[in-house]
Amino acid sequence: MASRNGDRVAALSLQLSQAHQELRRQINEIRTGLGHRQLSDDALVTHCLAFCAALTSHHQGEDDGMFSQLLRERPDLAATVANLVEDHGMIASILSRVRELADRAVESRGPVLEAIGRELDGLAAIMESHFSYEERTISEALDGGVPDSDWPDMVFRFGRA
Repeated sequence: MASRNGDRVAALSLQLSQAHQELRRQINEIRTGLGHRQLSDDALVTHCLAFCAALTSHHQGEDDGMFSQLLRERPDLAATVANLVEDHGMIASILSRVRELADRAVESRGPVLEAIGRELDGLAAIMESHFSYEERTISEALDGGVPDSDWPDMVFRFGRA
């Protein structure tokens, strides 16, 4: 079912799932690259920083737009949204550490890249849990007709040109 204003071809929950899948793909690509040095260290750092920006943009779009709109339509989801926003704060903290390490990695390489890998491993586990919970708890509400005024671009299109 598309949103009320009918300008979505796919259901909003499907778009959310696709955005999450793209973020999963990106972090797995970076983690694989760190482990096998398929790209130069500088390219890996660049990919890592781009991923951090994409995930941050996605979560800001949810916090500033999608969740606000969702709560206007479904105030019964307040506790769920609070849990998701709390997760976003935890994820933002990890992303901050990854950015700091990435900045240091340009100069020092080896040990810092290993530290980035450990942070990304933890981040991937938290992301998976968060994404699954989010999709399970709010998908029906999204498809039930949450107006999609201006928030979808940041939530769904962070990785597209």
